[in-house]
Amino acid sequence: MAAAAGLVPLETSIVSPLGRHSASLIFLHGSGDSGPGFRKWIKQVLNKDLAFHHIKVIYPTAPPRPYTPLKGGISNVWFDRIRIALDCPEHLESINATSQVLTDLINNEVKSGIKKNRIILGGFSMGGCMAMHLAYRFHQDVAGVFALSSFLNKFSAVYQAVQKNNGVLPELFQCHGTVDELVLYSWGEETNSMLKHLGVSTKFHTLPKYYHEIRKPELEKLKSWILTKLPEEVEENNE
Repeated sequence: MAAAAGLVPLETSIVSPLGRHSASLIFLHGSGDSGPGFRKWIKQVLNKDLAFHHIKVIYPTAPPRPYTPLKGGISNVWFDRIRIALDCPEHLESINATSQVLTDLINNEVKSGIKKNRIILGGFSMGGCMAMHLAYRFHQDVAGVFALSSFLNKFSAVYQAVQKNNGVLPELFQCHGTVDELVLYSWGEETNSMLKHLGVSTKFHTLPKYYHEIRKPELEKLKSWILTKLPEEVEENNE
């Protein structure tokens, strides 16, 4: 049952900061992947871990659940959906259940001394969609959100939540390949335009000739943006 996912802590793969931990990044994988699998993919692309001096990188694994596009087969997915399409209604029951368990992950970082405005949420494909739901519906005080090769459904609950908000919302960083065959470029573009229209500050990077994939230049852009949102804190010297 989808709601049961909220009762089980997520398995995570963690890249510890090289120095003093003062910020955290939660990076969500795409459908059917895992935290360790996604970390390994990024490591292959960069020839090293995505690592920072002061930022802990957390790769959680989505809880296994029946997934309708696989005819009900069990898969590590953040939520269920009827099909991968812009006009498909959202499966809010599973999205909300996963939001609860990811909130536990965020709360653990806060309990360890990391301020909410020193946490970034993001992901690839389905993970990017999940990150947008998590940030713009439930955690509007995080430092930023990123979505790689991702989209929101046409009548997403995210748009409704953003519309009702009167405060400052976290900036969105998006990258999308022009020849993405799974999540069409136009879907990512429309998501960005809608959120921008509703008052979200956005950065949208068009990636010519990129398919549904991650490449090094994209990760380098992402890393630079992360460091602008989560700069290293200067320790006060009381000598």
